[in-house]
Amino acid sequence: MRTVFVFPGTGREETAALLDRHLPRSGGTWVMPDVLYAHIDDETAGLLFRDWEPEEVARIDAALGRHPDWALQVDVSRRVEGAAELLPLLALLLEHGGVAADDHSPHAWTLREIEDGTVVDGLRFFGSRAWEDSSDEGPR
Repeated sequence: MRTVFVFPGTGREETAALLDRHLPRSGGTWVMPDVLYAHIDDETAGLLFRDWEPEEVARIDAALGRHPDWALQVDVSRRVEGAAELLPLLALLLEHGGVAADDHSPHAWTLREIEDGTVVDGLRFFGSRAWEDSSDEGPR
């Protein structure tokens, strides 16, 4: 599994209701079978930020303009490429602001950056190297 944390611009209850309208739920997890599994993680009761470096948390705080106490953790199966499968979900969750963080980059990604294929430090969202999409020329 690969993990993405989503910090939506909407509230926790609104986010849960949105997910309920678009994905089936099994217990506390929203599921797209064999593709992704999402659940809300909480800083107080859960594991959110437990293994994060302080500078990674600071980047999320700065991008949001506040410290979030919850996030949607999305685990993505290695059986799929991932970015394409995540995009419709991220478009829903980040429509009203917020950021996403992936396993490969310390950058806090906005929806616009994800949709535009923005490159930060040689990477696109979800670990796609910019040069993988062109030729063997290296990063552009």
